[in-house]
Amino acid sequence: MLSGIGNADDLKKLGIPVVCHLPGVGQNLQDHLEIYIQQACTRPITLHSAQKPLRKVCIGLEWLWKFTGEGATAHLETGGFIRSQPGVPHPDIQFHFLPSQVIDHGRVPTQQEAYQVHVGPMRGTSVGWLKLRSANPQDHPVIQPNYLSTETDIEDFRLCVKLTREIFAQEALAPFRGKELQPGSHIQSDKEIDAFVRAKADSAYHPSCTCKMGQPSDPTAVVDPQTRVLGVENLRVVDASIMPSMVSGNLNAPTIMIAEKAADIIKGQPALWDKDVPVYKPRTLATQR
Repeated sequence: MLSGIGNADDLKKLGIPVVCHLPGVGQNLQDHLEIYIQQACTRPITLHSAQKPLRKVCIGLEWLWKFTGEGATAHLETGGFIRSQPGVPHPDIQFHFLPSQVIDHGRVPTQQEAYQVHVGPMRGTSVGWLKLRSANPQDHPVIQPNYLSTETDIEDFRLCVKLTREIFAQEALAPFRGKELQPGSHIQSDKEIDAFVRAKADSAYHPSCTCKMGQPSDPTAVVDPQTRVLGVENLRVVDASIMPSMVSGNLNAPTIMIAEKAADIIKGQPALWDKDVPVYKPRTLATQR
């Protein structure tokens, strides 16, 4: 076992022999945290009506028959990235718009016609860890993400709420805009917004960085730039855990890219690269937009 998922002494107490001591294993846990800002919709055009039994059957039959209709989409096609404030050099807040109301990760049916935005910072500064609970591989590990443990992350979430409210207040949404359902118009001060975020923030399911890539001289590195586990022969890690830090977006495409790059390394293929790839630069750092 690689130590680090709990230190070497912890593993020995669990009766697990330590093959290679890599303190970085299980450390440096990073994830995207997000909140839902929800607005009532004044027209019956959201997914609320799709919950009715007959409507569900019709949606399913249309998809099975023609691969079209409401069942042919995840309904999260609309999104975007913005800079949270002046001085930020790259977009650091992500939005996903959904024409529905999500409650408890979708385990609770929607209560009314509504729409919402999933919003959260892309480069959170809170860092957590995980370790083994026992020697039984069926037992869940101990995971401590340390969400919102830095003042930077708390301030970024305040901006997430305020900027989302600004977007929802735009004239284009006026024909559909009902009352704010979450956090609610009574939540206004920074202290109230902070309490709302702590009560309602959820993982965006982007855990990563617990087997970070780095040079052998880095005591926290777990794999080298060729994805090989340091100090262990014939073992690689090829997934989101080898990211040294969180990416500014969803993990799916970057993880596919990591896998394709690792496959080329293993096969000895030359590196692929393009010349003069444009990199985003804001028109000015002095303003947020």
